[in-house]
Amino acid sequence: METTNSNPLLCDIESGVCEMPDSSLETTVQTEAATHKPVKVIYFTDPICSSCWGIEPQLRKLKLEYGDYFEIDYRMGGLLPDWSYNSGGISKPSDVAHHWDEVSRHYDMPIDGDVWLEDPLNSSYPPSIAFKAAQLQGHDKAIHFLRISREMLFLEKINIAKWEHMAAAAEKAGLNVEQFEIDYNGEAKGLFEQDLQLAAQLGVRGFPTMFFVDSEGNQEKVYGTKPYAVYEEALLKQFPAASKKTIDTDWQKLFTKYNTLTAREFSELSEMPREQTGQFLQTLVKSGNLDEVVTKNGSLWRILGQHGS
Repeated sequence: METTNSNPLLCDIESGVCEMPDSSLETTVQTEAATHKPVKVIYFTDPICSSCWGIEPQLRKLKLEYGDYFEIDYRMGGLLPDWSYNSGGISKPSDVAHHWDEVSRHYDMPIDGDVWLEDPLNSSYPPSIAFKAAQLQGHDKAIHFLRISREMLFLEKINIAKWEHMAAAAEKAGLNVEQFEIDYNGEAKGLFEQDLQLAAQLGVRGFPTMFFVDSEGNQEKVYGTKPYAVYEEALLKQFPAASKKTIDTDWQKLFTKYNTLTAREFSELSEMPREQTGQFLQTLVKSGNLDEVVTKNGSLWRILGQHGS
């Protein structure tokens, strides 16, 4: 992958980064210190970032093991403003399809690249603004909305830049859809612009980017999709007194906490060897406990009638 002027959708599989074109050089800016919990994680992401989908297993595990010690401030980075790029081997939406299939295999997370052939997105700005509108109705609902949106895009090949699909995700997430629409067309746009400005100030060049900030404003940055231990180490560096919680690995408890899980997510959280998780989850489908969403590049499992969070 080129380091400058690359197409943002051509994510570097090895570094785990979806990088923006003409990225600014990295700078150090004082970030807002943690307040409610010992560590604040400023997470720059994008609804259509495949590498961000790739770290869901690590992020979910970090929340279960160390959630008492950190809060996450989700920020939208603006990965794809439009299709005015012609670089990195990608010049039109259809060029992304094969790349996303490769990313899916690398991260072992289900992604169906055919959305770029069937109903391609023109920009990631609309779903980013939609997330800011969801945030106005509460942090947890916004995270639920983002997960649902990503499942719609990566598994169901749904163009989440279209209003009807954003509204459907909002309804599934339990948002007040009427207020969501008002905020989407109003305050959320300004909030998204603030996120873009902060990303520029912090020298954010791609996604995922996380800043682990302690109570004094000291920061540790993790750039790209990394193994779980890297995120754990960054947290402990900022707050060494954090103690790891033991995850209850019972499948019902895991699916109660996270209504939808991929095989890799279930493996990460349950500590069941990855080669065994698919068969185990299949038995739960056969026994009527779970529903399976099948794609050409893997599956998602959920408690019947539930949507992800």
